[in-house]
Formats: sequence, C-alpha cells, structure tokens
Amino acid sequence: MALNKRLIEILVCPICKGSLDYQPHDEELICPRDHLAYPVRDDIPVMLPSEARSTQENVVVEDQADSQA
Repeated sequence: MALNKRLIEILVCPICKGSLDYQPHDEELICPRDHLAYPVRDDIPVMLPSEARSTQENVVVEDQADSQA
C-alpha cells in the first residue's frame, strides 16, 4: 500500500514547515530546504527530526589561511 496522495499534500517539514517531496523508491519524504529525509515505515511517515537523515554529504573545506601558513 502506498502513501495517500492527500496525506503527502498536507504533510510539511516539522522544522521549516516547507513542503516535502515523496520518494517512493526510497520510502522517504524529502525536505529540499533543510536537506533532510524523513523515513516512511509501513506506510507511516516518521516526522521526527531525530529520525531524519541528512541528504547532504559532509564536505570538509580547509581554511585558506591555514593552508598558506
């Protein structure tokens, strides 16, 4: 059973209150603004920030001042 379209339309990110994009193949609701993916388990969206995963990869950028020293 897939998520109800009406439910997807009314759900918002609990952090920014922005709209979410449903990714059925990954079973996730994506917040493009906060770069978070909320899981959908047994057709139930888990809208807890503590359960969300980041959709951004951690990129380490060196401070240019340190690299020139």
